[in-house]
Amino acid sequence: MASFICQTCGNSFSMPQRVLDKYPGWVPSQCSSCHTSGSSSGTGQSRAASAGSAGGSGGVRRRTSTASQLLTTDQVLDQFTDGPQSGVFTDGGSVPNPGPGGWGAVYVVNGELVAEAHGHEPDTTNNRMELQALIEAARLVPEGTAAVVYSDSRLAVNTINDWAAGWERRGWRRKSGPVENLDLVQRAFYAFRSRTDLTLEWIAAHSGYRWNEYADALASRWRL
Repeated sequence: MASFICQTCGNSFSMPQRVLDKYPGWVPSQCSSCHTSGSSSGTGQSRAASAGSAGGSGGVRRRTSTASQLLTTDQVLDQFTDGPQSGVFTDGGSVPNPGPGGWGAVYVVNGELVAEAHGHEPDTTNNRMELQALIEAARLVPEGTAAVVYSDSRLAVNTINDWAAGWERRGWRRKSGPVENLDLVQRAFYAFRSRTDLTLEWIAAHSGYRWNEYADALASRWRL
């Protein structure tokens, strides 16, 4: 059976090939325990499976899924206005997964674009691109400047905020085995630990948030 990493809890899980064959191109994003509990990953990694759904919670706002669209940054600015207007917004992914991929990060203050960066890898994974985007995000903000960094990958956010410190204490091992993508996990963890002026938060993917959509467009620029 094929193995995957749960985007909510970070544990490995398996999926029978007969199930995968029914849904070509689908990359499972949650283990059965998290799926049964009703948890939602809301990550960029599960876009193919979650097209047409909107992440996030409560509130009256426009919720538009863009999972099936491939937009330029100019198109994003024309179409979307919602969401936070200050911070660093990141995204990353690969098509297929694993396969070629890209990452993007954009720094904005009061709705004004301050800096952006993006890159492409010929052979990578969704998770690696999400982590790379976080590493690059920390570089965009001048040291000593307080900012919120947003990622739509719960796995990446939980890794840096909740799990990596424990893995470090155990010699960079998880209780269940090796840490996936250890090189990037360490770089991202140390980048944020050394920058107490930065706060890492999760944001819902493909919900019409202007600057999250912009980061997605940067991460997907290699596909245009």
